[in-house]
Amino acid sequence: MAERFAGRVVVITGASAGIGAATARRFVTEGARVVLAARGVSELEGLARELGGARALAVPTDVSDAAAAKALLERAVAGFGAINILVNNAGYNRRGVVEHAPAEDLARIVDVNLRAPIVLTRLAIPYLRRAGGGAIVNVASIAGRIPLPEEATYSATKFGLRAFTFALAEELQGSGITVSAVSPGPVETGFILKDLEEVPDVVFSQPMSTADDIAKLILECAADGSIERAHPASSAYLATLGYLVPQLPRLLRPFLERQGRAAKQAYIAKRTTGAR
Repeated sequence: MAERFAGRVVVITGASAGIGAATARRFVTEGARVVLAARGVSELEGLARELGGARALAVPTDVSDAAAAKALLERAVAGFGAINILVNNAGYNRRGVVEHAPAEDLARIVDVNLRAPIVLTRLAIPYLRRAGGGAIVNVASIAGRIPLPEEATYSATKFGLRAFTFALAEELQGSGITVSAVSPGPVETGFILKDLEEVPDVVFSQPMSTADDIAKLILECAADGSIERAHPASSAYLATLGYLVPQLPRLLRPFLERQGRAAKQAYIAKRTTGAR
């Protein structure tokens, strides 16, 4: 495989597992050095050892803490000399209706999913300019194209992250810094699997992707600067259609929920029995 990112330094948030870890592995395979940020210290350090000390630096970080975000970038430059690519992947969710959600959970969803990537991006831009340009890739969601009940705040943050991405791309046009969004549908990671019963049935009406499917898109965006890539394409088209024709989701919801409920129960059974 050609080393498209040879000599590049990539900062990845939410890097201890799932999409973040898969992205780190792919970047290293293609020649990059990676700075791994997440709150899960043991997982983060384990991944850094797997990838090799010369290629990976683990920096335990709570991205919602602005001081910690600043320190993360300073550690990246101290360790590897520059920052060329920023991947804002860290995410948080607490499912359920807004009325019953603890206020602190709603605030943390906004802090981690929206405020943190905005602040970290703002802090990273001078480093990218100093390096002669680079790429910012924000991991959004299909939920940022069409809102999901029981995930209202999460959907709102992903709508906001897409809007931030598109506007910032215009602001930085001609600077040598590209800004992209990657918008996945449901992904087979702990983000969904750890609380399957709480995930709305309608989510399972869409095809499930793997973390590596999304990692591939992140690298493609970092390479060519495309404004957005979504996966699976069928879910992206359906979400866009639903956004343009607001009555459509309500008409389709009973069918999608029935379809999703059956798929969800099959998924739960598979995980419970260990069947393949």
